[in-house]
Amino acid sequence: MTLSLEQLTLAIIVGTLAAIVYALRVLVILERRIARMDGNIMKITKKVAAEEHKIVNALRNKKK
Repeated sequence: MTLSLEQLTLAIIVGTLAAIVYALRVLVILERRIARMDGNIMKITKKVAAEEHKIVNALRNKKK
């Protein structure tokens, strides 16, 4: 089965487009994972800040 020049060109274009779509899909998935990780880091940071605030308040009350 031999391909004509037009068929070969079309096959290359379709393959390239498929690769671009796949790469974009992977990028979207990675972006969602990173966004989830960022959200988790924000939650942890808020918890640590709240604990630090409690400790600072406890030390202030202990000094008085």
